[in-house]
Amino acid sequence: MNNRLLAGRYELIEKTGEGGMAIVYKGKDRLLNRYVAIKILRPEFTKDKKFIENFIKESQAAAGLTHPNIVGVYDVGQEGNIHYIVMELIEGKSLSEIIQEKGRLDYKEAVDFTVQIAQALSLAHKNQIVHRDVKPHNVLVTSQGVAKLADFGIAMPLSQTDMSESSDKVMGSVHYFSPEQARGAYVDERSDIYSLGVVLYEMLTGHVPFDGDNPVSIALMHINENIPSAKEEVNSVPYQVDRIIKKATEKYQSKRYKNVDEMIEDLKSVSYIESRFGQKALYDPFGEKAEEEEKPQTEEPKTHKSQKSKAIVRKSSDAKNEKKENKLAAFFKTDKGSKMIIIGGIVVIVIALVLLMGAFMGWFSGDSEEVEVPEFVGKLYDEAVEEAEELGLKIERGDDIYSADQDTGYVAAQSVQEGSKVKQGKTIVLNVSKGKRDGVMPKVTGLQLEDAKKQLEEMGYVVGTCTEVTSKEEKGVVTKQSVDPGDKADQGTVVNLEYSDGKGVEEVAVPDLSGYTPDEAKSILEELGLKVGDVKYEEKSDIPENTIFWQSETPQSYVAVGTKISIKVSKVIDAEEKAKKEEEAKKKKEAEEKAKKEAEEKEKQKAYEKWLKERENHKHKVVDKEAVYKTVHHDEESHTEQVPTGEVDSDGNPIMEEVKIIDQEAWDEEVLVSEEEYHYEYDDGYKDGDFKY
Repeated sequence: MNNRLLAGRYELIEKTGEGGMAIVYKGKDRLLNRYVAIKILRPEFTKDKKFIENFIKESQAAAGLTHPNIVGVYDVGQEGNIHYIVMELIEGKSLSEIIQEKGRLDYKEAVDFTVQIAQALSLAHKNQIVHRDVKPHNVLVTSQGVAKLADFGIAMPLSQTDMSESSDKVMGSVHYFSPEQARGAYVDERSDIYSLGVVLYEMLTGHVPFDGDNPVSIALMHINENIPSAKEEVNSVPYQVDRIIKKATEKYQSKRYKNVDEMIEDLKSVSYIESRFGQKALYDPFGEKAEEEEKPQTEEPKTHKSQKSKAIVRKSSDAKNEKKENKLAAFFKTDKGSKMIIIGGIVVIVIALVLLMGAFMGWFSGDSEEVEVPEFVGKLYDEAVEEAEELGLKIERGDDIYSADQDTGYVAAQSVQEGSKVKQGKTIVLNVSKGKRDGVMPKVTGLQLEDAKKQLEEMGYVVGTCTEVTSKEEKGVVTKQSVDPGDKADQGTVVNLEYSDGKGVEEVAVPDLSGYTPDEAKSILEELGLKVGDVKYEEKSDIPENTIFWQSETPQSYVAVGTKISIKVSKVIDAEEKAKKEEEAKKKKEAEEKAKKEAEEKEKQKAYEKWLKERENHKHKVVDKEAVYKTVHHDEESHTEQVPTGEVDSDGNPIMEEVKIIDQEAWDEEVLVSEEEYHYEYDDGYKDGDFKY
């Protein structure tokens, strides 16, 4: 299918991957001149109409999700029996490939990826979209370490899948199924939370928690068995992270996190505790140092296949408990004075931890008011702190990071997403930019041309061609750069720029005027620099009176300032006026029918007069003699004929009278003369003995 063109726009360049549901191609959007990823459904799924309907519906919904951690969906279409999705092309690897390469991930990296995936799910869930197929294969990681969740709307519900089937399309997802998916029961956002917990487990251990010979056995494990402890297998996994996995993968939905935002809070608390109390605070309460080295692989792999593997886990757990008991015994044999000091210290630390966690998790916040988190990114750090204090929020300065588009001292990232509702007193971590990093292309659009040149040259880039283009931007402002901001670019890379001539017409977005009155619409348009065009009133029984129901320009489209927007407004007619109009319409219809009938009568009269004239001039011809006898001669003996009198009856038909005609020989001679030249067709002149015209 390579080099095929879909919808006259999307060129398929090469196949980059395939899964149980679809095949993925690298493609090019010829219209927008950009590379894209094109996912084409496998033929076997195109026969299921219900699946196709859900696929289109959910993919279109996913196309409305815009988030840094979601692979953008640009288009959904069909050509013949080919159903496809056009998506953002990600240059990087899938999370499954990263796990395969590294074996297992450090807990910090695993938590970071989990937070990013959870933030993507948070937006989807708020838009009533459940992913249903969260797994490492559906997470793409860019070269900058940004995780992006893909394949919204692709996953098939378990109720539509044959669990006895051992194909890859089922095997690919069953390892991450929630118990309710495995049972074919109701699925909601907490099903995604379960799958995310399994993904976190796999990142930390390097394998899935359950495996088996067929999908049915794996599904039964998810239904009947608890996810094993990641801490028991990999000692460097913090207890807090292990507890997060346990809560996320509870068998019953009601026992899991209520929403993914709660899970994000717990995940972020891990780094918070470490930053405040050090790495020791993440491990056991006795301060036992985590063993960073991996356990010797003398036991069977921890991926659970049978009761035997469970026994190994219990045995390992028992040994660890015994080890702790020996340490405790040794501890209490120490000097009593020292023992009391140490015990007191432990108590103080435990109380402090409880109070800190309580404050952090909002246990003592009471009924504090909720506020909406503003966008801090792009503001000076001090300005962000002042704004947060006015809202009753707390700010913690996080890391100083390089940024592709924020200057030094400006906020480059925030821990809580803009628009989220949080209680007053909530702490938000802000990362501050320490400038543009070498090797990462800065954003110079919006700068004056000379300033843009200076910045690029200072960072070691070469300014190429500078083209003046017509634009509504201020004269000299850079409107386009050939290398996108944030892309990796070595020093010496040539960057071409386009800048505004200042002659472009300023444009504004057209507002939606439906439901407003003409006066209200006029005010709205004038504020935007637009004008009201033609105003037409039409009767609308289902729309309130004096309400706009149509406008000449589509809402949210862009038009030049000063454009006139025509509108149509509903009006309601009272009963008397309505009756009057109906009577006028009735009379008009009757007059039209009368005029039509009179015109028809005139046409008939003209035809009759024409026939008489032709008869007198002997121009009326018939096809054959026998037809004449049968039609004209009602009485062959007397040779009489029915001839019009020139009058018509009440129905408009001519009144006929019987007259004697010429003798037989004369008639025969008249009829038979030049018979082959007769051109008047019988059916148009006579039929069944009746005169027709």
